[in-house]
Amino acid sequence: VQLQASGGGMVQAGGSLRLSCAASGRTFSSYAMAWFRQASGREREFVAAISQGGGNTYNTKNSVKGRFTISRDGAKNTVYLQMNSLKPEDTAVYYCAASPSIATYTNGYDYWGQGTLVTVSS
Repeated sequence: VQLQASGGGMVQAGGSLRLSCAASGRTFSSYAMAWFRQASGREREFVAAISQGGGNTYNTKNSVKGRFTISRDGAKNTVYLQMNSLKPEDTAVYYCAASPSIATYTNGYDYWGQGTLVTVSS
């Protein structure tokens, strides 16, 4: 499966962005999808994941709970990350990923998008 992330940009603190990740190739519904992020000089970290049917979602970072929401649209083969109340510490390159099994760690994902940069200014 090929993944194409988009929607990043520059926003002021307190603002919102919605990231999109369009999937092509094999059956989108067969894959759990996730978003990770990597700030400059730091390791890639898990942000959120959603199961194949969309019934289960996971956010492990306390810092994003209540602010970030993952969703998916099977008709559009797209997964989204709605980010609200953005903070400067959310600045990072955001990556989407796909896997046959849902996971909350980078090694659990087989396919990755190219990343989209989110910059939050104070």
